[in-house]
Amino acid sequence: MIENTEPLPTRRADLLVRLAEPRTWDLAVVGGGATGLGVALDAAARGLSVVLLESHDFASGTSSRSTKLLHGGVRYLAQGNLSLVREALHERGTVLRNAPHLASRLSFVMPSYAWWQTPFYGIGLKLYDLLAGRAGLGATSFLSRAQTLAALPNLQPAGLCGGVAYWDGQFDDARLALALARTAAREGALLLNYCPVTELRHENTRLVGLRCRDAMGGLSYEVRARCVVNATGVWVDALRQLDGAAQGRSVGPVVAPSQGVHVVVDRDFLPGEHALLVPKTADGRVLFAVPWLGKLVLGTTDTPRSDLPREPRPLRAELDFILGEAARYLARAPTRADVKSIWVGLRPLVRPAGDDETSTGSISREHTVLVSATGLVTVTGGKWTTYRAMAEDVLARCFQAGLLPEKPAGVSGQLKLVGAEPADGGARPAMAAAAGPHIYGSEQALLQTLPGAGRVLAPGLEEAMVRFAARFEYALTVEDVLSRRSRLLFLDAALAASLAPRVAAILAEETGRDPALVDFQGLAGDYLRWPSEQDA
Repeated sequence: MIENTEPLPTRRADLLVRLAEPRTWDLAVVGGGATGLGVALDAAARGLSVVLLESHDFASGTSSRSTKLLHGGVRYLAQGNLSLVREALHERGTVLRNAPHLASRLSFVMPSYAWWQTPFYGIGLKLYDLLAGRAGLGATSFLSRAQTLAALPNLQPAGLCGGVAYWDGQFDDARLALALARTAAREGALLLNYCPVTELRHENTRLVGLRCRDAMGGLSYEVRARCVVNATGVWVDALRQLDGAAQGRSVGPVVAPSQGVHVVVDRDFLPGEHALLVPKTADGRVLFAVPWLGKLVLGTTDTPRSDLPREPRPLRAELDFILGEAARYLARAPTRADVKSIWVGLRPLVRPAGDDETSTGSISREHTVLVSATGLVTVTGGKWTTYRAMAEDVLARCFQAGLLPEKPAGVSGQLKLVGAEPADGGARPAMAAAAGPHIYGSEQALLQTLPGAGRVLAPGLEEAMVRFAARFEYALTVEDVLSRRSRLLFLDAALAASLAPRVAAILAEETGRDPALVDFQGLAGDYLRWPSEQDA
């Protein structure tokens, strides 16, 4: 059935009125990334009353900085973690089915430069197909040397023996997070970005709620809830420590952060519709070259990091690694001058008990759910593809702990996200294609009724899209629009900076607020800034 309901407006004044109402919520979720949004949606879809509070913008942390892949994890297959791979492959299919306007399948090619690599990797990928079962996206195939070069134009031909092609998925992570938020709101949840939690409230050693502050207006609000879920990603330990301090307890860290760097260049460095995957680079890491929204994403790294900045920056050695490995596999390799944007994400890896290692490459990507003595539920680890399974696990723990009345699971598996149905019932362009109105799915018709429809600010961005972001997608700042509603900052930072004043003017007209133009111009510069020699 084609979705034809009017989208919910996201006027901040109205949201704050609801937040101020004296009531007790079933569930308060802290953190507006993939995990927190997944929990909020699943709980609201089961009929629980839900409020979600995010200190910055939805998906502004790790959840907008992934490699944009919906995958079971070929590297996890090599580690023998079959249960994680099987779960992720199942959830990959769920995302593709429930958000077809924001996700699509993608063919990957592993080139072979030694005779044994094609059969070795091919057999493993046949197992990958077997684990996917009915959720498979296409069969793995063995490629000749000529077929590999045809699939990956500009691949280094010297020494090439052949290759293996297999299928996985890709998506727009920030817009999928936004779709989760808007779908949760459609199911009755209240969600607020730019509303950090400042205190946890306890009564008789039990957690009963929290205090938060509207970062835009400055007012504070009391929120009572039967259950509080800490889904703040790499920052979960801060809230856990706040919970422990209220009871006079010290709390050790559960997260071992890892930094992943991505470099964006033009698609002509790898034309065609296939992605390149090198399963083992010179230092044992994986190299991706993935076509996404009209550009090519190169990455990624896996570097331990002890600090937790909101905007992590790459090390010189990480960029040297990515460009150096790209030069090994691309006949015409990108240089520093070709880079359009550099972005970094922090992975919330779960620290093994007693761990004192510095390497994060071998740490499991599985998630962990903890319930403190006061009743604070913390979830961390995992990956984007399995957000929905993580949400179900979190709610199961809430029920087991007696924090929430039990509700049947399985609701979110068939729940179409906002915009999921194509307005014309037809196919959508793949995520490798340049962005455009098609990413709005069934909401394209509404988009075309807004002022500025068809008035192009840059390829893939119309004036009407900025207005849509302000009216229906919680956007308040230039960064919200150009980083996450549109992905322009991640694709071409210089172009995003040049458009910022026009976007700021439209936002100010729509919201009546300062859209933080100066802050964004500094941020865009960071996405192009090369690290100094001291950051090697």
